[in-house]
Amino acid sequence: MSKRNWIPVRAAKGVHSRQAHADMPDGTYEREASKEGFFGPAAFFHHKRPPTGWSSFEGPLRPRAFDLSALNEAASSPWGAPVILRNAATEIRFWRLAAPMPGLARNGDGDTLAFIHAGAGDLYCDYGHLAIAAGDYVYLPRGCMWRIAPHDRIDALLIEATNAHFTMPDRGLAGAHAFFDPAMLDTPDFDDAFRAHQADDRETRVAIKKRGAVSIATYPYNPLDAVGWHGDLAPVRINVRDLRPLTSHRYHLPPSAHTTFASERFVVCTFCPRPFETDPGALKVPFFHNNDDFDEVLFYHAGDFFSRDDIKAGMMTFHPAGFTHGPHPKALAKMLKQDKPATDEYAVMIDTRDPLDVGDAASAVERASYVDSWKPK
Repeated sequence: MSKRNWIPVRAAKGVHSRQAHADMPDGTYEREASKEGFFGPAAFFHHKRPPTGWSSFEGPLRPRAFDLSALNEAASSPWGAPVILRNAATEIRFWRLAAPMPGLARNGDGDTLAFIHAGAGDLYCDYGHLAIAAGDYVYLPRGCMWRIAPHDRIDALLIEATNAHFTMPDRGLAGAHAFFDPAMLDTPDFDDAFRAHQADDRETRVAIKKRGAVSIATYPYNPLDAVGWHGDLAPVRINVRDLRPLTSHRYHLPPSAHTTFASERFVVCTFCPRPFETDPGALKVPFFHNNDDFDEVLFYHAGDFFSRDDIKAGMMTFHPAGFTHGPHPKALAKMLKQDKPATDEYAVMIDTRDPLDVGDAASAVERASYVDSWKPK
């Protein structure tokens, strides 16, 4: 949360609500403009028409959508997976693994957060064995050696904290056990599966990524030969179905309330099924906003993505900082009254403080019509 000494504006003009995201003047659409994501000063405008009502949109600020499920080529190493988005603080890849990795991987550039979108398998690393499945977040500390043997094909979103770390966000007044209890974080085991993996003591190649380049260290044996460890640093796993999102029946909480992991220049949030707001005057869809300080990325994992139209699992949307966005027209029609009691979606959001560049592979699977999806149908 920002501690800056902001310019002390306190004002209200014209026709407006007293409470943000609730009890809007009749016939208006609210738009939020804020500093530092949703943590700094903010202004709330009440428009006569939806703020996304453009007839055309050209230039680099246009929103983009990528169908990552159309990236069909499998890679035996995470460093062969295509880069979708990147900047100096993060690198986002989409990795399809169809067979056991022939060697080990090690990231010397930063911590890695793997989100398993599809499939299941076994991860073997310096710390032991960890079973992984769809919906798992798997945190791999910088420098950890690891490999994955899928039971069936695995699709994974790889998020790197370049030259930095992943940490837990400050839960503030909600307390450290809100969203999920740290006791839910599973660590690898030195179990029978790991000992069986160690018994396969053949020559092993380790692909080490450092400063974007890959070096290969070849061992005449399996270097995952530790017999034990202790300390307070290890890979961890938690599944999105074990998360317990913060909710409010009278107020639509901003995306930052769903922050799951944090790094120095970006955060990772998770949208999970939750009850809709029940107060008659409260917004029941995401509010229109222009996040002028952060690029916003959403990866759609599973379910009914209630604020988006024509978006399916395996797709990713990218809204550059400064782009005004909000619910699509079909969702906007249910702004104040939903026809079901709860959302049914799982999605991973990445908000970056620095602008992201789009990789060539993402451009090849772009849905160019996404910018028109806010037009009435």
